[in-house]
Amino acid sequence: MQDVLRDILVIELGTMVTAPLAGMILGDMGARVIKVELPETGDPFRGHGSARFSAPFVAYNRNKESIQLDLQSEDGRADLVRLLEKADVLTENFRPGVFERLGFDNKRLRTMNPRLVRASITGFGSHGPYKARPAFDSVPLALSGLSSLMLDPADPRMSGPTIADNITGMYAAQGILAALLRRGATGTGGHVEVNMLEAAVSFIPDAFAQFTRAGIVSTPETRIRISQSYTLVCSDGKLVSVHLSAVHKFWVGLLDVIGRAELADDPRFATPAERTIHYPELRQILMQCFAERSRDEWTKLLAAKGVPAAPVLGVDEVLSDPQIQHLDTFAVARHPAMGEITAIKNPVTLDGARAESFSAPPELGQDSATVAAEFGLTSVVKPRQVAR
Repeated sequence: MQDVLRDILVIELGTMVTAPLAGMILGDMGARVIKVELPETGDPFRGHGSARFSAPFVAYNRNKESIQLDLQSEDGRADLVRLLEKADVLTENFRPGVFERLGFDNKRLRTMNPRLVRASITGFGSHGPYKARPAFDSVPLALSGLSSLMLDPADPRMSGPTIADNITGMYAAQGILAALLRRGATGTGGHVEVNMLEAAVSFIPDAFAQFTRAGIVSTPETRIRISQSYTLVCSDGKLVSVHLSAVHKFWVGLLDVIGRAELADDPRFATPAERTIHYPELRQILMQCFAERSRDEWTKLLAAKGVPAAPVLGVDEVLSDPQIQHLDTFAVARHPAMGEITAIKNPVTLDGARAESFSAPPELGQDSATVAAEFGLTSVVKPRQVAR
């Protein structure tokens, strides 16, 4: 996948996660991505924890160049025009109307570059009662119903990774690729719009199908009961996840592994439907069984019987997992000033191939001189030395 977009120039006006993730995905496919950042701070994600090169920034900004333009100035906007006249894709995640107030509405963009694909990412869309509201990951998660499937109402604590942000960035990349494909046939670009609310809604189609088709309002346990998913504590305090679905052989295999064949004759567990209804009772039995052996023992026994299961690995354990190592999931690059950078390779392969290396995320404004000379820019901010 590393070369399929090798002739595509992307101008990224994105910050935080959504637009930077979309740009990074395009960069992984070979596109050239120039990240245009704020004059003083750059992408706000740079400052999360360590000067201008934080871990969150590193996570979403490999394979990019960085320049700084002041889009509040006439010269900065003129330089942006010079970039967009030659660009194939523009990504931005301003609130609705901000880019237009800077003088870049769709009519002007089409005039300056009819082939340009603009991708706008917003919290709630470009119109409607919520359009002007600020949105970070937890907000669309709550509004979409997704949070209701993850939170315990008795003790509602937020947990886990960014979801709405990442889904939205992926959908944006998908929309950009579709627009580029259409451009190949028509010769004209277009305006791709993705909002975080609808992206989060789209992530749980099963929950909405359950409601609209069967009148079932899903809770955090609805899917795990139906799919017969369990996370169980082992004797060493570590966890194993088991996912039986409705496949009979997996149920039989699990009973064999735990030495409880008699449960097959228990009317509470005789069918997938009964196991769904009596999920709490079955879970309690399995918890008692799994407390008798270590995580590694259970993992080997379940694998030997072909039961879908895996140890619950910590982030610190994943990199050394045998399958992860076999797949060569991670790549390492070295930044001349910032040291070693580890990144996750794009999981998509084409004819068995994908990019095996990457360029480290850029320091703030590190490509200003090169890009200014190439595109005739006059107002790029010169990078300055900052504390590491």
